[in-house]
Amino acid sequence: MLEQIKNRFKKSLGAEQKKKLHHFIARNKVIGFFNGLFFGGNLTKLAILYGTDKWGLHYYTPHYESHLKKFRHKKISLLEIGVGGYDNPHKGGNSLRMWKRYFPFGKIFSLDIYDKSPQEERRIKIFRGSQVDTTFLDEVVESIGTIDVIIDDGSHINEHVIATFQHLFPKLKQNGIYIIEDTQTSYLEHYGGSLDLENPNTLMNFFKKFPDNLNHKEFASADYKPNYYDQNISEIHFYHNMIFLYKGKNQGNS
Repeated sequence: MLEQIKNRFKKSLGAEQKKKLHHFIARNKVIGFFNGLFFGGNLTKLAILYGTDKWGLHYYTPHYESHLKKFRHKKISLLEIGVGGYDNPHKGGNSLRMWKRYFPFGKIFSLDIYDKSPQEERRIKIFRGSQVDTTFLDEVVESIGTIDVIIDDGSHINEHVIATFQHLFPKLKQNGIYIIEDTQTSYLEHYGGSLDLENPNTLMNFFKKFPDNLNHKEFASADYKPNYYDQNISEIHFYHNMIFLYKGKNQGNS
């Protein structure tokens, strides 16, 4: 529908009007001009348009927009774990199309344990495999190249979330962002979670230690040796049911 409107708009312009429009776009570097006309920069409206639960069932899009808007007009690679639609190959992909629209120059990748090839389209590529199969993950990373943003919206099983993060975060591009959704499963037993807030096996208890990693230079111990996360997490943000981790050199500067 939107494509038809755009095409009609273009056809309605005369040669001189088209020339002026071309100069306007070039002058202002608004290459995503039509996206802007149809709220391409408003992630919440895009979520509603494409029917993803990142808004409505959840309220993730304002946080996403706050953290990812700096990438909007860059040639990024985004990998989202989980396509949606469970085992139906003709369902899912809603958020992938939202990301494709929001990042007009980005390449959108995803992976799922089910065949989701019917959801592929230009600038959207989907791999089939498990998020805890490290050989498969390595093949995905090799195929994509550098990855700027990783989103875990996969199985939500605590053990899987932790294992996937441990394997993929080191492969994330410097200054990239790793995002985990639906962290409420940390408290649900059938996802491997627990209401015991001291349980070391839950995903929240795994990630809650990272603020200490940010402050490792303040540890009053001459014998302490900084680990990988001490040195390579520069920011961490906790929200209701989601976490953002920034990959960057932690200099320990205030």
